[in-house]
Parts: sequence; structure tokens; C-alpha cells
Amino acid sequence: MAKAVDIEAEIPLTCVQLDGMVVTKIIKHAREAPSTTAHGLLLGLDLDGILEVSNSFPLPQHVNDDDDKSAKSSARHQASMLRSLKEVQADDSVVGFYQATTLGAFFSQSLIDTQAIHQDKLRHGGIVIVHDISQTARGNASFRAYKLTAAFLDAYKKSNFSTSSLINHRLTFSSILEEVPLKIRTNPLLSGFLGTLAEASRAPLSSATLGKGTSELGPSFSVLDLGTGGITRNLEQIVEAVDNYRTEEGNLSYMSRQIARERAKAENYVAKRKEENQTRVAQGLAPLPEEDVSRLFKIPAEPSRLESLLLLGKIDALGRSLGGTASTGLVKMYAANAGSTV
Repeated sequence: MAKAVDIEAEIPLTCVQLDGMVVTKIIKHAREAPSTTAHGLLLGLDLDGILEVSNSFPLPQHVNDDDDKSAKSSARHQASMLRSLKEVQADDSVVGFYQATTLGAFFSQSLIDTQAIHQDKLRHGGIVIVHDISQTARGNASFRAYKLTAAFLDAYKKSNFSTSSLINHRLTFSSILEEVPLKIRTNPLLSGFLGTLAEASRAPLSSATLGKGTSELGPSFSVLDLGTGGITRNLEQIVEAVDNYRTEEGNLSYMSRQIARERAKAENYVAKRKEENQTRVAQGLAPLPEEDVSRLFKIPAEPSRLESLLLLGKIDALGRSLGGTASTGLVKMYAANAGSTV
């Protein structure tokens, strides 16, 4: 072999290489899925720091089942698929998973939990490939590879996302995930097929050619779309995400006030007990025993701010998607206006 398999995972991961067949499988699954949360497993091999993804298969969607049933059913489906792939001598090594999203808003608790499990169990931590359906609908196949940062993973393992923990780990919504460079590899047969389609599409279409049922591509008018159809939906999702963030911040503020009140009661109790003991000592009496304040006052733990980070990440992703869509549509509108006045 030209490359040695890095068994001990000593070579750092530098690139993710996605096979062309995997790209088509993910696009097909995301297009046919009943919801925008299509996800599945990635299979391949890590060679010399390059994670080669050679195959994938979708995981079932469970809408009406409870969490336990859906998790068991998904685990059985995964084990069955891996066993079948091994029987036909195909790649059966899980290297990560893929997640379909829309408008770039892929920040969610389920994605973080799944990726944390993969980074704990798989070599090099595995990766998650995010496929943006809205970009593909506009003719731009969007695939990006991510993994959790070391700082976030440390806070996640400790289940501590308090304010002090975020400051110590220097965590923001932009430092939850780090992007890994991604390349798409096509085999010569697929490249030749695409080249044949491209050559055929340049030829002028005639009635005789159309009647033969050839495989040449027909005319596409997608470039004439001004790209303003999804702006309204994008704005609605931004408003919804901002409302959810304000609600979450309100809940955190309420919990913080509750904690401050309980702590003030405990501090007042301790101060009052110290004053009583000083008075008793001055009178020649024995001081009262110190009591456990935590038993007398139930001070709740500081709430987690992970949900706020994820909502901020979602708002940022939706804002970036809106900026890209609006700028492209604005350029096309100016071009259309200039063309109509000529």
C-alpha cells in the first residue's frame, strides 16, 4: 500500500475526502426525506491523516415513537446494515455521520450529542458532514465537515456550561465546532459521464435529437431565478430564533435571580449566627454549633447556557444565509433591470 493505516491515530486529521457516490447518496436522501433532518452514517478509512469517506447509508426517521424505541430501532438498523456490508466485503468502518439542514442552521442539541459520542468512540473523533438543502436547490452543492473543538468537548464532558466555565474555556457559539477541509473525489467513469452530458448539452437541440430520447441535458432556466423566493422564509426563521433566544435568556435571568435570593438568605443566616456566637462568647456562654447551610437552604445550581450558545449559532447561520441570498438576488435584480432598459 502506498499509504499506511494510522492504527494509533498519531497522525492528525488534515482533510476529509468525500467520494462522489457518497455525495449523490446524501443529496438523494435529503431530497426524498419527509423532513429537513435527514441523517445517516459515513463509512470509510483514515489513511495518513486523510479521512476517506467511501460509502454511506441513511438512518430511519422516527417521528411518532418515543426516544427509547427510536434509539433501539436505529441501533438495530445500524447493526444490520454494517453486518450486511461486511458480508459483501464493503467498507463497514464508521467514520462519522452526515446531517441535512436548511438555510445553514444546523446547530442543535442532537447534533452536538451525536458528535460528542463519535469523538469519544471513533478514531480521530470522527466528523460530521453538513449538507445544506437550500444551497443545493439553487444549484450549489453545499458540503462542509466539522468536529467539536477540544475546549467545548472538555466542558461537555464535565456537563458544565456555567458563565465561569464559558469564560475559562473561552467558549462562544463560533468556537463550538471547527471546520475540517473537505474535498470531493470522482472516479474516471463518473467524470467521463459528466463530461459526456456537458458536451451533449452544448449541441443545438433539434426535433430529431429530442425524439431519439438521448441522455443529453435539457435547457436550464435556474440562472434566471432572482433568488428572492426564500428570503421571506429565512426572515421568519430568524425572527423565530430570536424569539426563542429571548425566551431562553428570560428563563436564565429568572433562575439567576432565584439563585441570588437563596444565596442572600444563606449569607444572612451565616452572618446572624456569627453575631449570636460573638454575643454568647462575650457573655461567657458556649457558641452555637455551626450548621450546614446547604441543608437549610436549597441553592439551585447555575443553569446551563448551552442552549443560548446553540441559538446564537443558529441566528448567525440564518443571518449569513440571508446575507448571501439577498446579495445574490440584488445583483440579479440590477442585472435584470439593466437588461430591460437596453
